[in-house]
Amino acid sequence: MAEVAYFTKEGLEKLKQELQELKTTGRSAISNAIAEARDKGDLSENAEYDAAKEAQGLHEAKIAQMQETLASARILDESKLDVSKVLALSVVKIKNVKSGATMSYQLVAESEADMKSGKISVTSPIAKGLLGKSVGQIAEIIVPAGKMEFEVLEISR
Repeated sequence: MAEVAYFTKEGLEKLKQELQELKTTGRSAISNAIAEARDKGDLSENAEYDAAKEAQGLHEAKIAQMQETLASARILDESKLDVSKVLALSVVKIKNVKSGATMSYQLVAESEADMKSGKISVTSPIAKGLLGKSVGQIAEIIVPAGKMEFEVLEISR
């Protein structure tokens, strides 16, 4: 059974739209590519046909994976979440104890993570280290570069 995935309402809608796009436009494009390759003759030595069939397999696997994610998806109601500690969907302002640099991140589902907009996955090492911490606490986090310490400055929604 799939692990439960938590989403914001917007994130879940985006996932549903992407799945619909894959099922309609994506399948149609792959079907056309297979038909074009088939029209080019002998299928036993047709690399384009083989590539199109492989792309179809990968496309269907992605659709199946997204359907499984949707089946186990749950929407988090931000209004009911505790702001005294870091949880999924928290916006947390942290300070690197060593360098003094401050940064803000929102902890979101893996599929919604986007570093450019300040959204990190709750499964990332930094987010895992911050989960459950309160304002003023220091989180010691093991990252690929070694051990880092972050102080939680602020938690909001």
